[in-house]
Amino acid sequence: MSDMGPMEYLICGGFGGISTILVGHPLDTIKVRLQTMPLPKAGELSQYAGTLDCLQKTLKYEGPLGLYRGMGAPLLGVSPIFALSFMGFGVGKKLFCPEDQRLHTHSQYFVAGAFSGIFTTFIMTPGERIKCLLQIQGVGGSKPYNGPIDVFMMLYKQGGVAALYKGMGATLLRDVPASGVYFLTYEAVQNYITKQGEHQASILGTILSGGTAGVANWLVGMPSDVLKSRLQTAPEGRYPHGLRDVLKELIATEGPLALYKGITPVLIRAFPANAACFLGFELGKKLLNLRRESADLKQGT
Repeated sequence: MSDMGPMEYLICGGFGGISTILVGHPLDTIKVRLQTMPLPKAGELSQYAGTLDCLQKTLKYEGPLGLYRGMGAPLLGVSPIFALSFMGFGVGKKLFCPEDQRLHTHSQYFVAGAFSGIFTTFIMTPGERIKCLLQIQGVGGSKPYNGPIDVFMMLYKQGGVAALYKGMGATLLRDVPASGVYFLTYEAVQNYITKQGEHQASILGTILSGGTAGVANWLVGMPSDVLKSRLQTAPEGRYPHGLRDVLKELIATEGPLALYKGITPVLIRAFPANAACFLGFELGKKLLNLRRESADLKQGT
């Protein structure tokens, strides 16, 4: 990805982020519902038998719009989140990748990408909490919130800023290593496809690079995401020691594999959603270049 100014990252990151949410949010809703469903009592069946069962029940009882519950929160924050993510990667490259080095090492790409994860956490955490609380609505017939603003107001009244930032440590634990792998994978696949930058990547090349990066991102970030979802949707006081208590309870009651609960819809979602992200990002760049060329032509006449 070529160097750009902050405003260009903002605009292009916004294109990429909106594309990601529109394509991937339905499966994200299924993921959160699988991650947070209660354990069945003796003799009872699980609330959802798996990804397909969760999809079918959501469509049956809530209709297609049920899959888009909580989408308002990520959409509102999507432009700054993706702008900061891509901008953070650019800043990371300047800090950790020598400018006189045409091709950077995998470790340099990873560190630069991990640096970008820090940029997004402060904006991501409140939006993630609001999104998760809205996504589990309808489960068991409980609908305490009327939308993102209602969630925001109720959380703020309950505990101020701290209530909105519940799960920030888990979000940071997820996003720093996952972002490192995300950008590393994208750059590595792009370099392979373009023969180390000898020619431009095609649309299919961008789809492959972005989709593969998304899958790699979630394979690394999934355990922390499960812990984050449970912490952010738990009643107040259930986990007095935060993430440590969530992990201890999960391992004791469900075993280590529960850290990958919801992985099926995540991986199904990851490829198309992140392919859409990078296609949106590249579209934003092309539109900015066309605007710049048009402005140059006007100045030349």
